[in-house]
Amino acid sequence: MAQRKVPVAEILDTLQQLYPDAHCELNYTTPFELLIATILSAQCTDKRVNEITEPMFKKLNQPEHYLHLTQEEMEEHIKGLGLYKNKSKNILETCRILYEKYNSEVPQTHAELEALPGVGRKTANVVLSNAYGIPAIAVDTHVFRVGNRLGIAKSDNVDEVERQLMKRIPREKWSDAHHWLIWHGRRVCSARNPQCGQCSLKSMCKFALAEAKKAKPKPVAKKMAKAKS
Repeated sequence: MAQRKVPVAEILDTLQQLYPDAHCELNYTTPFELLIATILSAQCTDKRVNEITEPMFKKLNQPEHYLHLTQEEMEEHIKGLGLYKNKSKNILETCRILYEKYNSEVPQTHAELEALPGVGRKTANVVLSNAYGIPAIAVDTHVFRVGNRLGIAKSDNVDEVERQLMKRIPREKWSDAHHWLIWHGRRVCSARNPQCGQCSLKSMCKFALAEAKKAKPKPVAKKMAKAKS
């Protein structure tokens, strides 16, 4: 039996209607602040990162502000976050490179961004998309999960999921779709208890359709009673 074609355009239209105001939920005012916030967001919620960066960015909002901090001093600013020791080390080194090599400006290419300590493909995509308006799809845990469940992507590899999404979603919608998928993952399509029954995408979602099929009661075979002679 031929596999059902994933209605990508209809899915995107529905997501846009559901989340017309979807945006990056990290608080920032400059590309540098977004870069630091995104580095800090690894294995942390945006809400918690915002709580940490709100007071920090009042004092430390340019690379040169970090140059004379010790790692211990940096750790004090972010110790409420997971992996804070490693993040502190990466942020201090990144700030030094930005100051010395880029005149305190955040670069605008994947190669330059990903060469910075603590910056991977996802972080680079977040910065390019949100700070500079360059179309990109940052694959975090929500985008990875929702993209696979909807059937827009099908892979256990993050980079491959990004490639598939970029191929199947029109380029002009990459950045918006990134936010739509994140918002849907946070509000409806959670990892452990997805609200498939209330989801506007349930009739188009491979995961929801499969779950509904599994939940459907199986017919009980009728036992033939032997006629008594």
